[in-house]
Amino acid sequence: MGAIREFMEKHYLHFNAREVVDAAKAYESHVDRGGKMLVAMAGAMSTGEFGIILARMIRAGKVHAVSCTGANLEEDVFNLVAHDDYDIVRSWRELSTADEQALYERGMNRVTDTCIPETVMRHIEGRLLECWQRASSEGRRNSPAEFLFEVLSDRSLQEHYQIDPAHSWMLAAKEAGIPVFAPGWEDSTTGNIFTANVIAGRLPGHSCVKSGTEQFQALIEWYEANHGAGAHPSVGFFQIGGGIAGDFAICAVPCITQDLRREVPYWGYFCQITDAQPSYGGYSGAPANEKITWGKLEATTPRFEINSDAAIVAPLICSYVLGD
Repeated sequence: MGAIREFMEKHYLHFNAREVVDAAKAYESHVDRGGKMLVAMAGAMSTGEFGIILARMIRAGKVHAVSCTGANLEEDVFNLVAHDDYDIVRSWRELSTADEQALYERGMNRVTDTCIPETVMRHIEGRLLECWQRASSEGRRNSPAEFLFEVLSDRSLQEHYQIDPAHSWMLAAKEAGIPVFAPGWEDSTTGNIFTANVIAGRLPGHSCVKSGTEQFQALIEWYEANHGAGAHPSVGFFQIGGGIAGDFAICAVPCITQDLRREVPYWGYFCQITDAQPSYGGYSGAPANEKITWGKLEATTPRFEINSDAAIVAPLICSYVLGD
């Protein structure tokens, strides 16, 4: 047994800690029995360098699809090529308005304690714009993730790597050939950049990037091809945070069963890590059993709700599953 697994099993015996171990054990069992796993990722996990262990999970065959915000999609690539240019502000809670203004004037975009330089955004913009223009001229349409995979396939990018490429989950996803869905991509730096280039006339229109509903169709088709038809557990759902990354993906099952009126098994495992609480209809804190009423989970689905900081808990669960 690995040191992390041993520590967790010895000390994480009750309360939220016990739920973490139970979720990790069930995740491991789900995959070992042949079930696929989709990871839904919100927040700023890529900037938090969750890719260090998520890439290992993908390469080890423990993650089979990702649904993430546009920010998580692009920020893994930003980190890959500009990690050493980031600024870490350890006393971020003490920043004044003048301090924030000074960061802005330096072109440093703050995410809690981490400042992303504007320069990397313009670097990736130039590469993406070439991809978008080429696709537009060829009448080709790709998802936001597929365009970033195209950028990552350009060997000239490698000279700009500032981290071990083994720590990029986007590189791992590209190499493993797993699907990556980015609902609400327009709410991201690269989504904003794309729109600006259409307005500026550098792109003929919006059509080269697949819409959210097209990505949803692709997710449904992937689910139907991977749920196992009872031969093994259906696809599992490991959710970090709340919001659109999870909401979008988990709706695949009720869309198939209620709107398409096709028979498919429910999601075969569910775990959510969030610091939100259920109140006033807020989805991010909605308890797992509420999803039963929406046809997303069934009464017997293994369900785990972990109220904690995902930046701490998610790597622990992954380490347990990897046998660390």
